[in-house]
Amino acid sequence: MTAQRDILDHVCVEVAKMEGLVLELGLGNGRTFHHLRERLPGRRIVVFDREVGAHTSSIPEAENLVLGEIRETARRFIGIDAALVHADIGTGYEDRDAVTSTWLPDLIARMLRVGGFAVSGTPLDHPQLQRLPPPTSEPADRYFLSRRV
Repeated sequence: MTAQRDILDHVCVEVAKMEGLVLELGLGNGRTFHHLRERLPGRRIVVFDREVGAHTSSIPEAENLVLGEIRETARRFIGIDAALVHADIGTGYEDRDAVTSTWLPDLIARMLRVGGFAVSGTPLDHPQLQRLPPPTSEPADRYFLSRRV
């Protein structure tokens, strides 16, 4: 959790200077959405998940909540030129996460603006995503930061 928070805090400083939506792939319990909302006040944050399981204080407005299979629903946002895409949809099951790794990097690259950031719990191997070192002393393989080139 600290790696995720530290990377997002670092990136939000840059994202605040950019145009574009913030996309959160996976609402979960809503802690990250809540954190992003605090770090980027007034910024539109669109959240994707299969279903809502978060506390009511950490649920976005209906127009910023997209429910269904993320792989399918997020395609509508390809070309949106997002400033930040955060994806924490790993399951911890190597076989399931390997399948996610076949589609997630391309989806994120196609949603981001040039210069936009991707923060993910899983590596994002894609020719348009340049992996960046973490901004802190966190291990480089704990949470991943990339920028769209």
